[in-house]
Amino acid sequence: METKRLLLIIIFSTSLLFLWDAWQKEISPPTSQVMSATNSGSAANQRHDPLPVPGDELTATGSGVASEIEGFSPSVTPNLFMTGEKIKVTTDLVVAEIDTAGGDIRQLGLIAHPSREDESKPYELLLDKSARFHVAQSGLIGAGLPNHKTKFTIDSGNYEYRLEPDRNKVVVRLQAPEEDGIQVAKIYTFHRGSYVVDIEFEITNHGDTTIIPFSYFQMLRDANEPTGSNSLVHSYTGPAMYTDAEKFLKIKFSDLDKNKAEYPANADNGWIAMLEHYFLTAWLPPQDTPREYFAKRLAPNQYTAGVIAPVGTIESGQTKTIKMPFYAGPQEQNKLAELAPGLELTVDYGWLTILAVPLFWLLSFYHEWTDNWGAAIILLTLTVKLLFFPLSAAGYRSMAKMRVVTPKLQRIREQYASDRQRMHQAMMEFYKEEKINPMGGCLPILVQIPVFIALFWTLLAAVELRYAPFALWITDMSVPDPYYVLPVIMGISMWVQSKLSPTPTDPIQAKVMQIMPLAFSIFFFFFPAGLVLYSLCNNILSILQQWQITRMYENKADAASKDKGKKKIKDKLEPGSIHENPQLTAPASDTEAAVSNQQLPSSNDAAQQQKTSSTTEAPVKAKAPQKNKGAVAGKRGRKK
Repeated sequence: METKRLLLIIIFSTSLLFLWDAWQKEISPPTSQVMSATNSGSAANQRHDPLPVPGDELTATGSGVASEIEGFSPSVTPNLFMTGEKIKVTTDLVVAEIDTAGGDIRQLGLIAHPSREDESKPYELLLDKSARFHVAQSGLIGAGLPNHKTKFTIDSGNYEYRLEPDRNKVVVRLQAPEEDGIQVAKIYTFHRGSYVVDIEFEITNHGDTTIIPFSYFQMLRDANEPTGSNSLVHSYTGPAMYTDAEKFLKIKFSDLDKNKAEYPANADNGWIAMLEHYFLTAWLPPQDTPREYFAKRLAPNQYTAGVIAPVGTIESGQTKTIKMPFYAGPQEQNKLAELAPGLELTVDYGWLTILAVPLFWLLSFYHEWTDNWGAAIILLTLTVKLLFFPLSAAGYRSMAKMRVVTPKLQRIREQYASDRQRMHQAMMEFYKEEKINPMGGCLPILVQIPVFIALFWTLLAAVELRYAPFALWITDMSVPDPYYVLPVIMGISMWVQSKLSPTPTDPIQAKVMQIMPLAFSIFFFFFPAGLVLYSLCNNILSILQQWQITRMYENKADAASKDKGKKKIKDKLEPGSIHENPQLTAPASDTEAAVSNQQLPSSNDAAQQQKTSSTTEAPVKAKAPQKNKGAVAGKRGRKK
């Protein structure tokens, strides 16, 4: 139990440390974020945005066209975002905005996922605001070829596209200015029921020389957390990538700042993405094609990550195309797995992914059955609790035993208060005598901790809980309870559970255990309602199980105490019954008679004559020393 208390104190202290760190970040944001907020207007006119340049390994696939790239200056434009004409595209899932300056996707809203600031507006996954930006850029690398700073025009003259009910896709075709006989078209294709947008370059060589261009596709964003994110529940924001060799990797902004980021640059498989809580953007190159990944810091609070892919040789009079799928949408685990290998790993479950994945599958199964994510959380919690019922029961049995013997332990502490070594020795002997394992209530809980942490992160990362209603006033499981009803009930349940647990004999530990329910309930005021609902259900089930087991053991202890009392009374009554049937008893020994004679009063001769009395009187005489023995011992004690 001492170890268990120590573990709880460590968890409590660590939680306070995390709370302090989150509070410090809230009141003192990083320097890069401050610069973005204060200098973003001027920085947009001063910072250079260099184009990516392929490395030697990728250019080697271009058959000696390195000279075409070496003569190109990477810092071609001085502005972060140039502005042109806006092209609006609306489908059944997204509302996108393409700027003719660079042909970039500057804005993209998710219709099925409302904004935190205004539920009537879609969440802006891509945007080019001064305070926060995240855009998708693409272009070609080579002399005279268009890039994300080139001014495009639209062939149709139509600046607003909408997915018609009888169509499955929307196609937007942009045209770059022809230079040196090279004509380039940039084509966007939006699909019905999909968050994938195909970006395609169509290159026609009307010149006299052969060209071997490269294409690049990148995401440009700041390091700021998404709007409305919970400062106490942190989720990863930044670049990530996947290859068959290295698997899933996160490329932290802090590593890019220090130029210490390590990742595989060249591969023929995988993808690269930008992650944030609930959502992601990702470039998904076709499998078994050469590509080069890159991620870098362009300026303070300005980062880019993307992929470079060769187009191939384009001879005079020839046309070639290269297409790159771009995903911009929610982290829906089941659907991401169908788009690209390993893309489902972008759902950030941390190091407990192996446990979180089956838990989410079970949660989704219950949702299909109940059509309510809150009910699904309750059923999932009940299922996990049933699976761990034997372990929990073992832990609660140990705690119940400790609760029963706590008064005796307290007496041992008081008896040996001045000698701690003797106190611990006496306590160990007591545990051995009572057949109690002090770690019995702790070890079963330790085994369950990884599962419950995985369930915690499962609920935290599930975008399905965003704006998912439960009942009554709880209309969004991904944000805190607006009236704090669940956290208050959670605090009460923790207090009840603490009362069922054995009271620590150490006064300091006892005070800490009294404060912990209040302290932890404060944390739950800031946690999403789905997490609090899970914790509350788990606590209620634990209380019921612990109460039943504790009551069972306390009843056993009471029964044992009563039996012991009856046995003592029976032992006292047995001599009397023998006196009534003297013929059934054996004669008292000479030693007993001698002891009895020494303890009986010798004021008259009758007492001395009892030495030679009949055997039928011996038991009666033997009873007298038992009565007087305590008195003699009491007298000796008083003398001491």
